[in-house]
Amino acid sequence: MRAILDVILVVLQLYVWILIISAVFSWLFAFNVINGRNQFVATIGNALHQLTEPVLSRVRRFVPTFGTIDVSPIIVILIIFLLQNVIRYYIYPNVF
Repeated sequence: MRAILDVILVVLQLYVWILIISAVFSWLFAFNVINGRNQFVATIGNALHQLTEPVLSRVRRFVPTFGTIDVSPIIVILIIFLLQNVIRYYIYPNVF
């Protein structure tokens, strides 16, 4: 059971990194630092969008808009940190 919890913790941490990379990628794309017409860049952007958008779109339904600032990745990261701490401090010690 502890191995399953370890895998869940690793997957949650990887998703945090995917969210951070997606946010940085969107900033680079918005400020024309990277070329959106490049096929490799478009593929990376599409993959990041497909990985993050299902979760972020659900959070955006409940979060008010702050102009052009999207705070949904921050909220998802905070929720993931909360889940990780609940697993580490409450579930993990009680598993045999």
